[in-house]
Amino acid sequence: MGDSQSLLKEAWERLSRIPGIQIIRLSSFYETKPVGGPKNQPNYWNAAGHIQTQLLPEQLLTEIQEVEKILGRVRTIRWGPRTIDIDIVFFGDFAISTKSLVIPHPRMQERLFVLEPAAEIAPDWRHSVLGTTVAELLATAKNQPHI
Repeated sequence: MGDSQSLLKEAWERLSRIPGIQIIRLSSFYETKPVGGPKNQPNYWNAAGHIQTQLLPEQLLTEIQEVEKILGRVRTIRWGPRTIDIDIVFFGDFAISTKSLVIPHPRMQERLFVLEPAAEIAPDWRHSVLGTTVAELLATAKNQPHI
């Protein structure tokens, strides 16, 4: 919702100003059709970033959710229209599953809108559970029907 590209740029700018977070690399912006959720949503803009952080995963999630809130994110309809949605797709080689956070992201391997920008910046990163690289996941996903 809103000026998606500007919101995406603003989100990365705000993340870069958080103590303990350093943006290493940012992908291009990708325009994609929405997956799931209500029909007739506008296209989304997606990007992937490689960050270095001193924060623990739950601390990073808290900071991300604060950026989302500042940028007008309101959680109402699952997979519905929103100003911004920032996910932690992976966190080094960690596999984490808590009530509020699952890493690697549980559906990343099914989502071209995650894999395409991730492959641009980290094609050789290996999924800590599946053992395959982002490039391999992308090649497989391109040959699958999408949700």
